[in-house]
Amino acid sequence: MRKPRFLAALMVASALTGACSMAPHAGVPPVAPPPAAFKETGLWTPAMPADAAPRGAWWSILPDPVLDGLEQRIEKDSPRLAAALARYDQARALTRQARADLLPRVDASGRAMSARAMSPATGGHYEYDDYAVGGSALYEVDLWGRIRNQVSASAAEAQASEADLAGARLSLQAELADDYIQLRKLDAQLDLLRQTKTAYAAAVDLTTKRFVGGAANEADVTRARTQFKSVQSEMAQRSADRAMLEHAIAALVGEQASGFAIAPVAVMLAPPQVPVSAPSMLLQRRPDVAAAARRVAGANAKIGVARAAFFPQVTLGASGGFETTAASLLTAGSSVWALGPALAAMPIFDGGRRRAGVAYARAQFAEASANYRQATLNAFREVEDQLALVNRLAEASAQQSEAVVAAARTNQLANIQYREGAVDYLQVVTAQAAELQAREDQLALESRRLIASIGLIRAMGGDWRGS
Repeated sequence: MRKPRFLAALMVASALTGACSMAPHAGVPPVAPPPAAFKETGLWTPAMPADAAPRGAWWSILPDPVLDGLEQRIEKDSPRLAAALARYDQARALTRQARADLLPRVDASGRAMSARAMSPATGGHYEYDDYAVGGSALYEVDLWGRIRNQVSASAAEAQASEADLAGARLSLQAELADDYIQLRKLDAQLDLLRQTKTAYAAAVDLTTKRFVGGAANEADVTRARTQFKSVQSEMAQRSADRAMLEHAIAALVGEQASGFAIAPVAVMLAPPQVPVSAPSMLLQRRPDVAAAARRVAGANAKIGVARAAFFPQVTLGASGGFETTAASLLTAGSSVWALGPALAAMPIFDGGRRRAGVAYARAQFAEASANYRQATLNAFREVEDQLALVNRLAEASAQQSEAVVAAARTNQLANIQYREGAVDYLQVVTAQAAELQAREDQLALESRRLIASIGLIRAMGGDWRGS
């Protein structure tokens, strides 16, 4: 009866001392304090979060059914997202593997063999059969928190991998939105070039008739034809650019480029007003910041694993079964058993190996802490960058709209004056080129504003509406 009592007392003591952990308590370092408010705010970035908007589908601020359908296809068809999901599943499996060490290990064994041996007494040989069946159980008493810290480190890495998955999803969604906006810009630009081509064709016809009638010289005709051919060339280039973007979108949604097409739409999307919440909420939503914080916690737990190596490992073991050389195996006379604790060898001198392991773990923690702080600094900087772009480009767009009106009026006047013979055709060419350039610049600005809005949403973690 003494052995069971001894083992029971040892297990109780193990449970009482199992709360010991070698990991430092300060798992997350202080970060750069967030500002009270973002600096680069303005008309196009209201500071109140849009709580009524649906969470997650941030691209809904651009009401476009085609974009919405493409974004939803990323979740189920994107190979890049599938790879990120597989990495997350690997991290979760490693966590389950680490947790298994918290439970006893139970094994079963058995053998049946024939053997030949020599008798020392007679010098002769004899043969016998050996039969055995049994099982064993081993349980490591986690006195110093080695296993629990290993589990904590694996769990933190799994959580970081989950944040990486969210970051990969957000990155793919933003990349798709950027490509789609560029595609629609090219659609609008091609529509503008088609209208310009029609106007330039009319100009070629007009100058040709005036040349035939003696009211214009040949230079007017060649200038008109030069502009006409230049527009045709630009249309071909923009068509090639559109095809490249269409192929890029096909790859993002997991489809073959040869069988994928998006119908042209000449109307540009309207730039949205992106709500911006408090800076302190940014750290809770950014996937990269969350991943960096989890890796700090994991590195802190690994310090506990390294420090536990200075202490011996205590294992409780039990085994039992039946072994005999006779035919009757499962009898009381053939039973064998063993029960008791085991103390792993404790190194006295290892040349500094364990101290080096602790130093390495602390250095990993310092690196993870620095990466975490850098991630927070990058987060605030990226938001300020995108806020500056959104608001300054809005101002530039308003000014560019006035420039388009002025260029269109100049072109109109130049054509009237040319027909009346007040100016030569060079004035018309200059005015036409200026109007086309002004309109193309306006389309480029609108596209940049939309992409800046997507960049701001991405910098805010993809969901600016709070937790």
